[in-house]
Amino acid sequence: MQKIHAHLALTPKGWVRDLCIEIKDSRIAKVSNGLPKDHYSVDLLLPAPVNLHSHAFQRALAGLTETRGPDPQDSFWTWRKLMFRFLDRLTPDQVQAIAELVFMEMLEAGYGAVAEFHYLHHDIGGQKYSNLPEMAERITAAAQSTGLGLTLLPVLYTQGGCDGRALTGGQKRFGCDLDLFARLHDQSAQLMMEAPKDYAIGIAPHSLRAVKPEALTRILEICPNGPIHMHLAEQLAEVDEIEAHFGARPTEWLLDNADINGTWSLIHCTQMTEKETRDLASASAVVGLCPITESSLGDGIFNGTDFHDAGGQFGIGSDSNIHIALWEELATLEYSQRLRDRSRAAMATSDRSTGRNLFEAATQAGAQAAGRQSGSISEGQFADLIAISTDNEFLCNRSGDKLLDSLIFSGRGRTCISDVWSAGRHMVQDGLHVEHERITKQFVKVSKQLGQEI
Repeated sequence: MQKIHAHLALTPKGWVRDLCIEIKDSRIAKVSNGLPKDHYSVDLLLPAPVNLHSHAFQRALAGLTETRGPDPQDSFWTWRKLMFRFLDRLTPDQVQAIAELVFMEMLEAGYGAVAEFHYLHHDIGGQKYSNLPEMAERITAAAQSTGLGLTLLPVLYTQGGCDGRALTGGQKRFGCDLDLFARLHDQSAQLMMEAPKDYAIGIAPHSLRAVKPEALTRILEICPNGPIHMHLAEQLAEVDEIEAHFGARPTEWLLDNADINGTWSLIHCTQMTEKETRDLASASAVVGLCPITESSLGDGIFNGTDFHDAGGQFGIGSDSNIHIALWEELATLEYSQRLRDRSRAAMATSDRSTGRNLFEAATQAGAQAAGRQSGSISEGQFADLIAISTDNEFLCNRSGDKLLDSLIFSGRGRTCISDVWSAGRHMVQDGLHVEHERITKQFVKVSKQLGQEI
């Protein structure tokens, strides 16, 4: 039994002073008010969001793709070629070391769990490992060794484009036909059965470019209850390709041809019309936004204000993991809306500040996207929690929503995190992961092996 006393906490009822919680068997067993003497005391307690979209291995690419290539129109598509080339060298040991660093950084940033969009299935050149779910095992092992909650999302990736062209280069490590994928998913599901009780599995048809419509129907038979994640409408060229082959834009086609409901999470959606934005908002699905990566890759700006006003649900992910920063993801989303519309407080409402709206959206929708019983400080929920120190120059003399606004928009919110729990696992203490030194040293060794050139 763990006991925590918070001088201030954000609960489903709003801001509460002198909140006491008891954690038992990974969950919040009791929530009450009082001034106990035997509790672990923190200044501010928040629910820890789920990072709803990650490609862990891409963390090792950070800083290696920022020079202009031979194409003067450097873009997402040229970055993608570099990423595929990088895949021609990664071993399972290296992937596990990278994932451990990524998951440690997520915890230190305030995330309580991750939905890992896992498509690096096979060996170099597409050769199958003798242990088919080898890479899924490595991702799971990395999550367990860091204590981060995990929803594993095995990805189906069958073709290189809507025209059915074969996978080439690094893409071959992703490829599965439906029968192979069914076996891979089944064996990955068995891993989750043997993992901590808060671990779960979903499914991820990669995109409308990479999965044929008939395969999209069959894949849902493999994991009918979800969660289901898919990239959608990220790039203009993607929209053009799908419209040419499907006769409709990607969001329009998916809403017309699939039962999009609360088990779905559509990732990015940075290329949508006003009508598509409203229609998707009414479908109960979560949109997974990754504003730092979307900015890095020049994806475009999500219709955040329209989607939010229409009642849409959105969560936050770190995608390429070039900079794992919960507060900065939320700030980048808000600033994108302000820049587009030349406005301020774009995501605020009459009764809640910008930061409060952004943070509560991320916690609630992230939990839904991961199929995880978390997202609030409530009895029965997994104990995914962030403790914040307020005795500093960034948060002193702040209360209520202004605390969240200061965490998100001061640029220094990361330094204020003192503790993080994931399903009751107290993994961040005094601002650092309990295995920070070991994990960092291991990653440095792998980084030297991989070198700087891709």
